[in-house]
Amino acid sequence: MKVKDAECYNHRTKKNLSKQLWVLLVLPITTILLVTISPPLRSWLGSFVKPDATQLTTPYRYPFSLSLPGATNTTSLVQKEITFYQQRVQADATSGLNLASLARAYLKMGRATGESSWYLLAEQTAQRSLANLPFYNDGAVLVLARVAEAQHDFPQAIHAATQVLKSQGDNEDALAIMVTSHLALGKLPQASQSATALVKRIPTLGSLTLLALTKAAQGQEQEALQAFQSALAVEEPGETGSSAWTRTLLGQFYYKRGQLQLAGELYREALRILPRYPLALVHLAELETRWGQYQAAESHYDQVIAYSRESSTTFDHVVMRGKARLKQLQDKPSEAIALLDEAEALLRQTATGHSSGSFGHRQELAQLLLERGRPQDVTEAVSLMQAEVNIRRDAHTLDTLAWALSRSGRWQEADRVIQEAIRLGTSDAGIFYRAGTIAQALGNKPKALTYWQLAQKTDPTFNAQARQLGLGLEL
Repeated sequence: MKVKDAECYNHRTKKNLSKQLWVLLVLPITTILLVTISPPLRSWLGSFVKPDATQLTTPYRYPFSLSLPGATNTTSLVQKEITFYQQRVQADATSGLNLASLARAYLKMGRATGESSWYLLAEQTAQRSLANLPFYNDGAVLVLARVAEAQHDFPQAIHAATQVLKSQGDNEDALAIMVTSHLALGKLPQASQSATALVKRIPTLGSLTLLALTKAAQGQEQEALQAFQSALAVEEPGETGSSAWTRTLLGQFYYKRGQLQLAGELYREALRILPRYPLALVHLAELETRWGQYQAAESHYDQVIAYSRESSTTFDHVVMRGKARLKQLQDKPSEAIALLDEAEALLRQTATGHSSGSFGHRQELAQLLLERGRPQDVTEAVSLMQAEVNIRRDAHTLDTLAWALSRSGRWQEADRVIQEAIRLGTSDAGIFYRAGTIAQALGNKPKALTYWQLAQKTDPTFNAQARQLGLGLEL
């Protein structure tokens, strides 16, 4: 009976294309909330941020009505799904299929709210499902893969996704996990291979966005932009979460290249599609900070806090660190330190290991310690980053390790690390600028000048204010 149960499950899974996946997709580098709000609530929430997309070029505008039936996928709907499967499990606690479906619903809620407790429930329920149905249970395996990814245990996520690919051949969710996990590990050829296979399998808004991310990570700027544009060209009505997500990432792509006005318009368009979308809000706050609009930036951060006031989320420490930076820029050091201390307490709860509530925030904790600037914190920051690069080796993780090594005076080691980051191909003004400061510290002024010029070429707006907002680039 259980084998038949599993066969029915897999049949239904294969028929289910990736729309639901992309509405709830989360990248490992930063957790992404994709919550679609009902039209009446959308109107009320929209009063906090009034995005004006009139200047946004036509290809980047959201072309569909926000009142379409497909645009009402709320957390309340996910809660109803959870209740339904909880009742099914109560009626038959041994059903692997029902437990897998409940685990998947818990995972949806975790992605929708950013609350780590939902991920832990998803993990525990998926494990129970596999205990009852150890074969032909790809749904539970994929839930565990997503949880592992959220915990930054990328090798385990890849292992689980590989199991599913061996079983099904071209499962879209498994391929997406392969893309994001390989990106985090700095294995860009493997990420690109999986992204290409995913797009070939199903060229959707989500799959093409992942392809764009792999191209950007490899420094293939034009190909990345083309993939972003192709993604928006195939978006469908009702994919509001994915539509906001893609525009936010495209905005970040332009932000990193100094096209700040266009980046801001894309963030605001994402907020028009999905009011109070945390990922767009934190990036818009970063942009406003760079422009010196500190009050506006704080308002955006406050909206994220208001959205998640009832429980802790993965965005809380981001907001606190952002607000601390605002206080530092406004010459309010005591308020900045208080915020950093609060963020540190949160990060220490989730910064180590891959289980029991851990979500792999070692890098974020190390950055906070370095931002705070206390000499006694540098040794711990180096230790944290040396552990982090053993499981995650993308350009930005390597950059943070180089920062920590620089702060400890280990310039030769810092140079080796930053050169590894540069060899990955990621085009980032901050990384080039750090390479220049390291070269200068080592007495190689011509090399330093070359890197600084490259930073300016990558982002012509990369001025002192931008460096002050970077990771230790103000020196």
